[in-house]
This record gives sequence, C-alpha cells and structure tokens, in this order.
Amino acid sequence: MKVTQQTLAQLAWDKMDNLLPAIVQDAVTGKVLMQGYMNQDALTTTLESGKVTFFSRSKQRLWQKGETSGNTLDLVSISADCDADSLLVLANPNGPTCHTGAESCWFNGDVADYTFIGDLERILAKRKNADPDSSYTARLYSKGVKRIAQKVGEEGVETALAATVMDTEELKNEAADLLYHLTVLLQACDMSMSDAISILRERHKA
Repeated sequence: MKVTQQTLAQLAWDKMDNLLPAIVQDAVTGKVLMQGYMNQDALTTTLESGKVTFFSRSKQRLWQKGETSGNTLDLVSISADCDADSLLVLANPNGPTCHTGAESCWFNGDVADYTFIGDLERILAKRKNADPDSSYTARLYSKGVKRIAQKVGEEGVETALAATVMDTEELKNEAADLLYHLTVLLQACDMSMSDAISILRERHKA
C-alpha cells in the first residue's frame, strides 16, 4: 500500500504502540541505507516536508535525518507492507547516511550486484567536469557525445561478436565495457539509467 496523508490512518498504529519501523532504501541504487522508527507525527512531517523524519526513541522527539550533519534524505515514496505494520521509504540521500560516515548503516555487509550500477552512475557523474587528465572517464566526457556514442557502438559490436563465437570470458568483458560506456553516454546527455528503466516499466505494463 502506498502511504499518503489519506492512507495514513489505515496503518497498524495500535498494534505497534504507535511506532512503525521504517527501512530507508536508496531510490536509485536500491541499497538499504538505515532503519528508524516513525510515529504518526513523523510520518506526516515526512510527507509534508519531503525530508525523511523519524521519532527518536532516545531523544523522545521528532528527528529529521541530517538535521545536524546536513546529510538529509529526500523522500521519493513510502509504502507499507502487507500487514501495514512496517514502512519502506525510498529516498535520495544527500551524503552518507550512517553516523559513522559510511554510505549505509550496513557497510560491513555484501551489496547486491545490481546496486553497483547505481553506485557507478554516481561516480561517473562526478567526473563530468573533472580535469581530462585525471581519468579515462573525464577524458571521454571532454571528447563529447559523438565520441562517446561511437564507443558505445564499438563496444556493442564487440559484445555481439564475442557472443557469436561463444567466447564467454570475452563476452563478460565486452558486456562490462558496453555497460560502462552506455552509462557515460547517458550521463553526458543529462540522463540516467532510471530514464531507460522507466521505459521498460511502461512496456512491462503493456
């Protein structure tokens, strides 16, 4: 169930002593960032302000994530589970989420493969205006969209050729090169993987 001001009353507040656990997930990478707790006031404040806000059990008050550090969480959406007694918060982080300075509070755990694409996208975005001598990526950006598009074409052909001859090791390497250059191309055009994924979502509905 998508949580809005209109559906807020449908949550199992009585069952959970007016506090619901809220898991925050990076809206781009899918990485789990942290867990907090929300009461009705915290949830209402989050929905109204667009900044993820919790109820601090230690301070016994509302607490906006990043109110001291500046590492806030911009709300994308909130949904409740099937029992309406826990929340999944999708957000865009402004800096590291964990108080240790780590990106996620689960920094000692393994990360799912697909979340790395989002991490890579953010790394490449930071190099768009960097000194061309600082990295291959920055140098590629400096050559413009046409050159980057050419590289995508080259890597696409090489990927297809590796598959044709069933060279699996080469296919893995060429596919990695293709994904990398495609990500750079999207960034150079002020787009992201999310733009392509949104098209796939719409097609899947058809």
